[in-house]
Amino acid sequence: MTQPLMPKATAVWLIDNTSLTFDQIGAFCGLHTLEVQGIADGEVAMGIVGRDPITQGELTLEEINRCENDKKQRLGINKTDLTLTRKESSQRYTPLSKRQNRPDAIAWLIKYHPELSDAQICRLVGTTKPTVTSVKERTHWNMPNLKMMDPVTLGMCSQTNLDQEIQKAVKRLKNKQIRDDKAAELARKAAQEELDAAELARKAAQEESNIDLDNN
Repeated sequence: MTQPLMPKATAVWLIDNTSLTFDQIGAFCGLHTLEVQGIADGEVAMGIVGRDPITQGELTLEEINRCENDKKQRLGINKTDLTLTRKESSQRYTPLSKRQNRPDAIAWLIKYHPELSDAQICRLVGTTKPTVTSVKERTHWNMPNLKMMDPVTLGMCSQTNLDQEIQKAVKRLKNKQIRDDKAAELARKAAQEELDAAELARKAAQEESNIDLDNN
């Protein structure tokens, strides 16, 4: 099967934005399931920015939904020649007056939508991660003069774009919580198995000791 142009970056995006299984993501991206799990755990592909296969014409939303509803299905790459969708946030010209308000918009998003990732904020207002970080850590050079302003009101993004990013963020956090809960449950079971094994070993040793005493 043809693979996406950037397998690991695509896997990062699918992990963050869908409820597909690691097996499904691995099969589509040509990666081992354990490697996909490592990406989800932050042990592999650290620092790689997710690449949206939908806007790149490699997948359709319908195909993702089909496989999310049936975990036995495998994603099929979209072979139709699609004109790549230009992202509004990165392609739209922003007048200088509005560009000066970007830190204000960033501050607003950080306060009212903390679920958004830095990358999502960058897409919405057309900024860079260092700028988002400086506002978040309150080290921005103009921090004392920043006034939180809705990026939709400023015309930096549409309400539809903002809603879509929020939905993605909520879904990503939900998926992360599910993975964390599963990992915690596996750790609990492993710990219990160790305790059970230790208890069995203790009882076996005690029985052996009792037998030795009886023989004496």
